[in-house]
Order: sequence, then C-alpha cells, then structure tokens
Amino acid sequence: MMSSDLSPARMQVMWNRLLAVVEEQGQTLIRAAFSPIVRECGDISAGIFDADGRMLAQAVTGTPGHINTMAEAVQHLRRAFPIQTMKPGDIYMTNDPWLASGHLNDFLLMMPAFKDGKVVGFTSCTSHLVDLGGLGMGPEGSDIYDEGLLIPPCKLVEEGTPNALLLDIIRANSREPIANDGDIYALIACCEAGVARLLSMMEEFGLDDLDTLGAYIIDTSRRGTLEAIADVPEGVYKNVLKMDGYENELELHATLTVNKDGMHVDFSGTSGCSRKGINVPLNYATAYTVFALRCIVGADIPNNAGSLEPFTVDGPKGCILNAQRPVPVAMRHTLGQVTPDLVLGCLHQALPDAVPAEGASCMFDLPMRHAPEVARDGGREFAVEPVHNGGTGARPHADGLSATAYPSGVFGSQVEITESVAPVTIWRRELRPDSGGAGKYRGGLGQRIEMTSSNGAPFIVFLSVERLKYPALGRMGGRPGAPGRIRFRDGANDIPGKGELRVEHGDYLIFDTPGGGGFGDPAERDLDALALDIKRGLVSAQGARIYGDDA
Repeated sequence: MMSSDLSPARMQVMWNRLLAVVEEQGQTLIRAAFSPIVRECGDISAGIFDADGRMLAQAVTGTPGHINTMAEAVQHLRRAFPIQTMKPGDIYMTNDPWLASGHLNDFLLMMPAFKDGKVVGFTSCTSHLVDLGGLGMGPEGSDIYDEGLLIPPCKLVEEGTPNALLLDIIRANSREPIANDGDIYALIACCEAGVARLLSMMEEFGLDDLDTLGAYIIDTSRRGTLEAIADVPEGVYKNVLKMDGYENELELHATLTVNKDGMHVDFSGTSGCSRKGINVPLNYATAYTVFALRCIVGADIPNNAGSLEPFTVDGPKGCILNAQRPVPVAMRHTLGQVTPDLVLGCLHQALPDAVPAEGASCMFDLPMRHAPEVARDGGREFAVEPVHNGGTGARPHADGLSATAYPSGVFGSQVEITESVAPVTIWRRELRPDSGGAGKYRGGLGQRIEMTSSNGAPFIVFLSVERLKYPALGRMGGRPGAPGRIRFRDGANDIPGKGELRVEHGDYLIFDTPGGGGFGDPAERDLDALALDIKRGLVSAQGARIYGDDA
C-alpha cells in the first residue's frame, strides 16, 4: 500500500535514503571492477531514475562527464526500448559516443526496476573500459571507426541471462579481454545492486511508485536552483580560451546568458573540428559546462533532473565542442574538461569573488600499450590507462589543490598499481616546486612523473594533454601556473602534447603536469603561509621573490 505519510519531513528522509542507495550502487561498481582506472581511480557514475527516465539521485563518487551525460543517455535508451517490452532482469547498454558518454571506451547500462509487475524506475551506471580495439585509446584515429568497437543501443542482459554473443564480440575486439569482461560484469552488478536496494527502500517506506517522491525531489531542486540563479546579476558574459590543439592552436568561445529563468551557454565562435580524435560531442561538453556552473550556483543542491533543468548549452554543429558523426572523439576529455575554465571565465565577470582561477583541468591521461612487434614476437601484451593530474586553480579564499583532478574528480593512479599491471617502472612521482601560480592564494602544484620500460620491450604512449603552450591563468592579479612539459631525459627537444609516442628500452620519459593559476595579488600573501610553503619545498627561495620584498 502507498504510504499515507507524505509530509515534507518524510519526503526528505526518503530523499536522503535514495542518495544513500545510489552511493552504495556506485561503490559496488568500484569494488567489483577489474581495471585500475575504475577500481582505483573511480572513473564511473551511478544513478537512479523515475519511470519517466528523469534522474532522481546520483552517486557522489563519479565524474561529471559520466554523470551528466547519463542523465540524457537514459532518455535515449528509453526511447529505443518501449517500456512495455521490458522484463525483470533486462539490462540495456550502449557506448555510442553521441548517446552515452562521448567516446567508445565508456559503457553505459540501464536496468528497469519492477514492483508488482510494473516498471517503477531505472538504475544506470557508466564506467571506462581500458581497450576496445582500433588504433588504441589515443587521438590518432581519422574517424570513429578507427577508434574501436561501437555498440548501438542493445540488450546486454535478457531476464538475467547475459548476451553471450555480444560478450564474445567485445572480447574478440580488445587487447584486454579479461579486464573488459570483469568490468562489464561489475557494471551489471552495479545495476542489480541499485535495483535491489531501491525496491527494498520502497518496501520499507510503503511506496508503490516513485511518482510523488520524484516530483518532490525535482520540484524542490528546480526551485532551489532558480533561487540561486536569481542571486547572479542578469546579463551576457563572454570568454575566450586559447588552447594548444593538435594540428594547430584552437580558440574556445563561450557566451553565458543569465536571466531569471536560467543560464544558457553558447559556444559560437569556437574553432572547428580537428582531423584527430580530440573532438568533443556536445553531450560531453554540456556535462562539464553545467557542472562548472553548478559548482558555484546552487552548489549545495543535489544533482538531479530538477537542478540540471535551468542550465542549457548549445554550439554550432561542427565546432570542436559540438562534433558531429563520424569524426574521431577518443580523447574528447582533452578539451571537454577545459570547458569549466571557459565558462567560469564568464561567470567570474558576474561573481568576481566567487570563482577560482584556472587550473590544469585536462587530466594527464596516459593510455599505454605494448608495441606492435611485441605481440608478433610473443612478448607481454598489455593495455593500461594511468591517470595523473595537475594543480587546481587557487580559490577566492584558499590555495589551489596540488596534483588533484578538477573537474574530472578521477583519482590519480598509484605507482604500485600501475607497475603491477604494466611492464613499466616509475622512478619518480613528486610535486613540482614553483608550479603553482603565485597570488594571495597560491595555485595548486603539478607533479613530475618519470618512467621507463621494465622488461626491455618498447611500449606506446598515446598523448593527448593540454596546457603545454597556454598555462592556467590566474584571477584578480594572480599569476599563471607553470605549463606542462613532456620530454626524454636525454632528448634535445620537448615532446608535443598530442600524438603516438614510442618509448624504447632505455628511454627515460619525464612528464611534468601543469600547475594552477593564483588568485589575488601575490604581495598580499600571508607571510606565514609563504614561509610554510618554502619550508615544505613547494616554493623555492627564487620562486618566493615574486611575492615581494618582504618574502
């Protein structure tokens, strides 16, 4: 029977329970996953949706690129599969970049939850699979077909039985079939755990459906978000970022329009698509753009269909932030994760004391695999995707965070884990002194990673990183962070930030990740804070000179 007590207080208790349910769902995926990028780095999302496919709750653990794209992807899957054809135990999936999460390596699943014979909601999740064939997880593809196996919306599990042929096809198209298999079953377990916990929660609270609770969550969140938007001065704000690009440098343009009905971002003026795989489908660019705005506007309101609704994003078809089929998009995070800095540069004009400085933003995501001849010669084959991060921008009232992923939220790969799954030795991983931009509040520091082959065989690194030419800028008088850098220890020249890099036995490869920009005049930095930075080796004696004569 439907509970008769639907007071606001009880609704809030149920909402909180729903948030706990979806967090347990996400943790199930992390605990069950095989690949380090999932189980160690948390490159996932998990969510609960009502029967209409509206997101009611998301796991705190997860990346904006997965979470906010998932909110739309469930709608795509619901349209592809009529609700009346669904049965208990069915699970649907796709990795179509323009329907799911922006590139082929992210698998998105959706499972209906049945109660008393009818669909009362859905659980969904996304995670990154390390290898799906093609040229590998890099920017070198000329179109989407070079980048691996594209799976259109389909039924992965039918009434509890996995689609054996589909799983065979995925295994046959991967350099890491066992890891992929384990990660897919972890995704299935995530959906099943979400459904089981959701139904248990509904039984506990006497709910026959999620209609009333869902309407309360969405309406409350929408009202709260609109109230927060009302505190932002109405107007039109523009910003431009220059980026390293691949074949040539790029410009990202954003126009933010704020009014009482919401916020709209337009990417008109942005450079056109690249011939290489750094292009960004609009769903992914939207996910990170909206995330950035929500970090400042209504940040205390949980993420769901109601709190997302007042934010809209658009851009001309064919610009690099609204890439159209079939352009290559494997490394769409390279520019997609810079869109927060782009749109926050607009919002800073409206709220100058609320927006942090620019940060490294793009992860130093370094997919690696064996060289082609290694497989031919019977050597060790592998594919792994270690993640390293630069510094975040300084905040209006605090220093930036060092070696921390913003906006992705993906944890940095641990040395021991990387060495256990790939034939590499990481000789050094340490913070870069003076890489954080000077300011009243210092930007977060980047890090240095040094590695070699550990088994005498060459390997391939797929590079697609940013901020080697254009560093993160400071705000309100803060200085830029240090740019990133890639080189061989004995090499005469720096290595470009994008392309396929072959590392021979004996090569000593060095990655310097970028630092975040500073906030405020460096001369205003607290002297005790500066002294502590110097003591800890975060700022050198020479680097301290920028803070003024008193330093």
